[in-house]
Amino acid sequence: MIAEVLALAGLMVCCLAVPATAAAPANDDYDTSGGTLRITFIGHGSLRFDYAGKAVYVDPYGKVGDYASMPPADLVLLTHEHQDHLDAAALAKITGPDTPLVLTGACLATLGRGMVLENGQTATVAGIGIEAVPAYNIKHLRAPDTPYHPKGRGNGYVLTFGDKRVYVAGDTENIPEMANLKNIDIAFLPMNLPYTMTPEMAAEAARMFTPKILYPYHYGDTDPQKLVALLADSGIEVRVRELR
Repeated sequence: MIAEVLALAGLMVCCLAVPATAAAPANDDYDTSGGTLRITFIGHGSLRFDYAGKAVYVDPYGKVGDYASMPPADLVLLTHEHQDHLDAAALAKITGPDTPLVLTGACLATLGRGMVLENGQTATVAGIGIEAVPAYNIKHLRAPDTPYHPKGRGNGYVLTFGDKRVYVAGDTENIPEMANLKNIDIAFLPMNLPYTMTPEMAAEAARMFTPKILYPYHYGDTDPQKLVALLADSGIEVRVRELR
């Protein structure tokens, strides 16, 4: 009887010791002409880029990250005013009164400070080149003739880190302006429904400007592996990280 109990205990220990599938990395590093670019995948639409001693945040959102434990921001970019992209409480944990904010007019109306970039405008802030590009809905509507994200109200951003160009699309569909994007090394495309894109729409978007590396982000309940399959023959490397 004792031998049977010991054997059963050993079996349980053996089963418990089987390693779980390795989690996707919390960050990826890229070599650039100006040094290492580290991308931290905070979650949802929230990212951090560490480059040349600076911390650059996009759309900090307190429900997906403990911003009190993160380094202070040298630059923050806000794509639009929705509460999961403009979180004043999260911002307060990483910014001071002089921290540069690059944002939209609607975000400025909420926060009362920051540098507004309209679609098509560019700037260099904290040594980072920034291009504001369109981000909007065509198909997905809140109500008839009322898109979730109207044209001209939100931004995507193309950021330049040394010789690397990074496109963070914001909340958008596969809009025609994406064909104007050039030399994108790394891209982030959203797939949260019904607000942005299906995997098929994201694949079509990616084929319009062919980034070298593509991360699906802000994908909610959408299966990112569908995008991997759709782009299997495209020459675009799709990397899936935890960005629900």
